[in-house]
Amino acid sequence: MSWEFSLPVKIYFGTDKIKELPKIIEEYGYERGVLVCSNTLKNNGVADEIVKDCNGRLVAVFSDIRPNPTTDNVNSCVKILRENNADFAVALGGGSPMDCCKAACAIAKGNDVIESYHTGGKPINKDEVVPMFAVATTSGTGSEITNISVLTDLKKNVKSTMNDPLMYPKAAIVDPRLTLTVPPKVTASTGLDVLSHALESVWSILHQPICESCSVHATKLVFEWLYKAYSEPDNLEAREKMAEASIVAGVAFSNPRTAGSHACSFPLTNLYGVPHGEACAMTLDFFTRYNAEAENGRLNKFARDCGFKDAYQMADAITDLKRQMGMAMTLTEIGVKTEEEIEILTKMSMTPLMERNIIPLSFEDIKNMYLGMR
Repeated sequence: MSWEFSLPVKIYFGTDKIKELPKIIEEYGYERGVLVCSNTLKNNGVADEIVKDCNGRLVAVFSDIRPNPTTDNVNSCVKILRENNADFAVALGGGSPMDCCKAACAIAKGNDVIESYHTGGKPINKDEVVPMFAVATTSGTGSEITNISVLTDLKKNVKSTMNDPLMYPKAAIVDPRLTLTVPPKVTASTGLDVLSHALESVWSILHQPICESCSVHATKLVFEWLYKAYSEPDNLEAREKMAEASIVAGVAFSNPRTAGSHACSFPLTNLYGVPHGEACAMTLDFFTRYNAEAENGRLNKFARDCGFKDAYQMADAITDLKRQMGMAMTLTEIGVKTEEEIEILTKMSMTPLMERNIIPLSFEDIKNMYLGMR
């Protein structure tokens, strides 16, 4: 086996760590920043509190970001960064603000639009990059420690990732207390995204031992604590454990990346509005069973390390967890009505992410999977 590992993001983890943000920014010596967040965090006063605590170093707030951010959102963010001559940014929120901010910071000192880089193939230039700090308010995406930004180009009807070593956040602040107000359904969806990151990194063709060790730890935490965080929203210990699972799963997939479940999630989200983590989870038990015997049953050994008899029992536990939390279990539930729609879903799922699966999957394999999910 040959592999590499790199993660250049400093992580500050712990309850009330958000209070250290002003000191962290000051230590790095930055002066003029933009806070990038969701409208919810702007409207509920959380953003204002952070701006106030940073003693004038945050000079503007940008919140025009939709779930599953668009290239238009990024270009608007870039405009604010350039107008304010920002030398840093703070991304506050879940995956959408993080992805928007990462992409915007990657080109902030230049003069081009994000489409040139996202779908046009233009490389990131280190002289155009503005550093960013990532403050997570959900336990799910792991975006605070990755260099990946998932964007939708509405003009080209393309949803795809962009990534570059220059897009890693400067530092990540993970404060579990910030997740206490996350609603149960969002807790469930983002928690299942954590599980998807942990498992897909194991059956990625790029899997490697450091990341797989992280996957074991994150997977065990999810099965022990996700339902508690979902059913007991004020349980700070459960929130802490899920925040830990999220960050460790982020490390787990930072190098191997994701695979089939994420490939399938994009059309499920784009066409039928299924939240990202819930969309990943719709196929996660299928891929767990499908990959169980690959590479001499390596996934069965992984499942045993996580406390299960084998991968099949772990897949059953995924199914049960989804059902307990009211996640979508069938395509009929989300509005898929015809076999023609399944053809479209299948075609849109056959992206390069699918090619990372340790067992090759054909168009017919994925179509039959969807047919079995009606």
